[in-house]
Amino acid sequence: MFTPPLALASLSGEADAAWAEAGSEWAGCAFVGGVSLDASTREAARELVARDRSEFLPADPIAFIDDQLAALADVALRPGVNVRATSTDPLREAARVAADRDAILEVNAHCRQEELCAVGAGETLLRDTDRLREYVRVASETGAAVGVKLRAETGVDLPTLASDLEAAGADCLHVDCMDTESVVGAIADACDCFLIANNGVRDRATVREYLDYGADAVSVGRPSDSPRVLERVHDALPEVTRA
Repeated sequence: MFTPPLALASLSGEADAAWAEAGSEWAGCAFVGGVSLDASTREAARELVARDRSEFLPADPIAFIDDQLAALADVALRPGVNVRATSTDPLREAARVAADRDAILEVNAHCRQEELCAVGAGETLLRDTDRLREYVRVASETGAAVGVKLRAETGVDLPTLASDLEAAGADCLHVDCMDTESVVGAIADACDCFLIANNGVRDRATVREYLDYGADAVSVGRPSDSPRVLERVHDALPEVTRA
């Protein structure tokens, strides 16, 4: 799906095209966003801003996504965009833009902020399998490569969910493993989706652990703006995957 098998994970309000380009020397993919697509998720984002969190709140989220992906057209990595939604129409529009830009459309089933969960977005989707599968199906019908950002340690059976999402059309699963690194192995056994492991990726030991469990790639989140960390993770990847 991308090489080298190192992704930059989205950081709300910070992960834009400039951020992605800055990390492109080491990464094979960067997820800009998260971008709140509809009225409910945008209101939740405004509430987050009111308590001093950084959020993207462009006047036109779809145009913003197109502009960000266009800015990465000549950058040597595969772009992705992490999106939040509570309805299918804007999700479909975002997926069409991603398809046109050869980007990965990543459905956010990961954010655990109370404001987003209250409107049925983010981590709430992990327990609403029918709706999450519908989101994946709608997005995949546009021809976009579709990913889902998941979180472990929520009480949800992620291997079963992974199999369901693959059947719905998911190409890629991006898993925040929290403190349960072994969940990568269980998910890898349950489906054939491209699997990105996230959480605590900093050095050779953490890269090796996730790859040994069956991850196809790893991602770096909060220190994704640190060249020192990115270089160290990149250099820990197997030579054959960095060619």
